[in-house]
Amino acid sequence: MRTPSEQQDVVLVNGNVLTLDGERPSADTILIRRGRIRWVGERRNLSASVLAVAEIIDCGGRTVVPGFIDAHCHILAYAASLDAVDCSPSAVSGVDDILREIRKAAEVTPRGDWIRATGYSDFDLRERRHPTRRDLDLASPCHPVRLNHRSGHACVLNSLGLERVGIRADTEEPPGGTIARNLEDGKPSGLLLEMADWLDGRIPPMNEDKLRDAVSRASRIFISRGVACVVDATPSNSVDRWKFLRRMRKEKNFVPSLQFMPAAGRIDDFLRAGLRFGEGDSNALIGHAKIVIAQSDGNLHPRTDELGYIIEYAHSSGFPVAIHAVEADAVIAASEALAANRAPALRDRIEHAAESPPHVLDALLRAGPIVVSQPRFIQDSGLRYLRELGTDARWLYRFKTFVDGGLALAASSDAPVSAPSPIAGMCAAITRQAESGEVVGEEERLTAMQALEMHTKSAAYAVGAEDVAGTIAVGKRADIAILSADPTSIAPERLPDVDITMTMVNGQVVWQA
Repeated sequence: MRTPSEQQDVVLVNGNVLTLDGERPSADTILIRRGRIRWVGERRNLSASVLAVAEIIDCGGRTVVPGFIDAHCHILAYAASLDAVDCSPSAVSGVDDILREIRKAAEVTPRGDWIRATGYSDFDLRERRHPTRRDLDLASPCHPVRLNHRSGHACVLNSLGLERVGIRADTEEPPGGTIARNLEDGKPSGLLLEMADWLDGRIPPMNEDKLRDAVSRASRIFISRGVACVVDATPSNSVDRWKFLRRMRKEKNFVPSLQFMPAAGRIDDFLRAGLRFGEGDSNALIGHAKIVIAQSDGNLHPRTDELGYIIEYAHSSGFPVAIHAVEADAVIAASEALAANRAPALRDRIEHAAESPPHVLDALLRAGPIVVSQPRFIQDSGLRYLRELGTDARWLYRFKTFVDGGLALAASSDAPVSAPSPIAGMCAAITRQAESGEVVGEEERLTAMQALEMHTKSAAYAVGAEDVAGTIAVGKRADIAILSADPTSIAPERLPDVDITMTMVNGQVVWQA
């Protein structure tokens, strides 16, 4: 890792620089001083005296773009997933495979300690069903087991796990959550929907040393993919979690710049701690207040009137909001609530906006929020969308329609739901292809430049950082990714072969191939 003195100028030369800055869209040389971009242009126009004392990084003709911004993910959940039993479709094909992997974990886990497994997809399993508590009991009756669904919105506990968290036949669901039950006896089947936050308060977290190591691993993955800034959008975010992640950032256990969304229900905690929207520094900032609209039981939680109150209170406290809304009814509710509680000085967001048939789209366009979506979902789950929704799949993730309608559209991974990879996200936004090769909503394809902007310029706008990030321009942070090829000039099928050869954060080389 190259770590020049903060006093030393760094000059990137011989690059195909895609600045995304309308005033100077291309260049071949960038001058960096004290972590900021101080000059962009052609090498022949840069003073020889500057070049003589600077550290020179020769880009070798490779493409230079603004550092990518992951505008919505879950850092601690992603970090924990790296230390969990891998039950993703690439690792397992059926319930028996899941049980085999959990048995392996049980052999090396002290009796009574929790086993965490993650990434299963009922659609991709041979059985096309969720595992049950009884399945997991066969693999590990003496360890509580938590098996997280790929989506992050469901999980399965074994019998000991249910007992540990206090779920019995007579346990009532928390608001917005669902405890699936057996038809024959009404007892919990082990499947829990929209109950992650509820469980997190009842299942011991990873010990701090393990979590610290896992966060460092997650950080290395982000920067190796060219990601220079990450937004943590976890709906249960607390002041303590902010302090932990900020400490990770200060200690350089987490390298990308951080923006942290407080849980909307905990705004008062943040205010009492002196933490308002925008508080922090250029490396770690307090962001939007996060709200989740859940619909697992067929009803919206919070109710429409409650949602309006939450938005109004967040706005009056100085926080813009980011509303998780996936299904059509939730997107309408979020859109109408934002339209009724406009705060012109604040930039509200809707996260996902997955289902947008015409009547939903109308409500969304009237409200005019920033939309933060996940193009990688099309690749990872496109086949399921097509099989379950048929022709209605054309209303999913309507990127082109959003952009044409004037909505600001930013991209994210939602890690651990999808692995952080802006290049893969760009590929999905351009091709709209599922892993099977089938196309989901061909008419919603973006151009390569639009897909690049989703992950850079538009993402910076979504997080309120357009003055310091998102483009390569004088005065901005030197957050930069160097790519092995120009993603805007190659055939879409070649995009997966584009590698990140270097990542810079605040002018420091933090990763190099």
